Amino acid sequence: MKITAGTPADELELPFTPPFDWARMLRFFGGRSTGGVETVDGDRYIRTLHWQGAPGLLTVRKDPTRPCLIARVEGEASRFLADMAPRFGHLFDLHTNPQHLREAFDRDPGLRRLVAQAPGLRIPGAWSGFELVVRTIVGQQVSVKAATTIVGRLVQRAGAPAQAPFHPDTAWLFPTPAALADANLEKIGMPGKRVETLQAFARAVAEGVLDIDAETPDVPALRKGLLAMKGIGPWTVEYVAMRAWRDADAWPGTDLVLMQAIARREAPLDTETWRPWRAYAAMHLWNEIADSAGMAKGG
Repeated sequence: MKITAGTPADELELPFTPPFDWARMLRFFGGRSTGGVETVDGDRYIRTLHWQGAPGLLTVRKDPTRPCLIARVEGEASRFLADMAPRFGHLFDLHTNPQHLREAFDRDPGLRRLVAQAPGLRIPGAWSGFELVVRTIVGQQVSVKAATTIVGRLVQRAGAPAQAPFHPDTAWLFPTPAALADANLEKIGMPGKRVETLQAFARAVAEGVLDIDAETPDVPALRKGLLAMKGIGPWTVEYVAMRAWRDADAWPGTDLVLMQAIARREAPLDTETWRPWRAYAAMHLWNEIADSAGMAKGG
């Protein structure tokens, strides 16, 4: 990784309760990275960021001997590193106790097996709820790979070039809601109606109608607000709830991969018995498919 020298930098330790499956988290992020903004480079997660008007480059790695992640921010934003700790906690699901999940799913033989196979699996979060909703709208009815390509185009249409330091694969800042709402998205690779949905959402955030990245989100109100928007359905809302708003019981049950995984079970499944951890059940079911396919699928 090449980083511009001579810039301010600081590091922060982020403890977690082991086990913590960093490899699977990186696989999830790597398969869904926002082109030009975030990337996975070896055993590190890297992205550009903007915090209180200051740009920076975030690099996160797992400490090889201690139960913590190490977050490093370079650039002007490094002076706010301590303030970012709650955001890191959400992004990497640092506050989950794996023992609680084992106990919750112990009565379900299928999920008990999946948890035993991946005991440190967490739910990858999102640096920005706005960014995740954009990604999710773009990904409607297209493959993960196609969504990644289109989001990369959006970044170059409406985003801003990153200031030094930056990684070669993260040379852009994600578009602001106002910039995306007003961008020319002709021939971007999306149907016109989806473009309308995307820009209507961006405008609602820009105008304060949806406080998508509130420090303490009003999840019921946000669910209602998103569902009221043309072109946004329950799957999008539940997926965003589990990743951006850390709703442990969010359930994107209309997800095709999830439905196929459940249909293959020999015994009927009662998803209600997974409450209040249904989001983790979804993550384990997606992970089973990804493990068997050797690639990022689901979500």
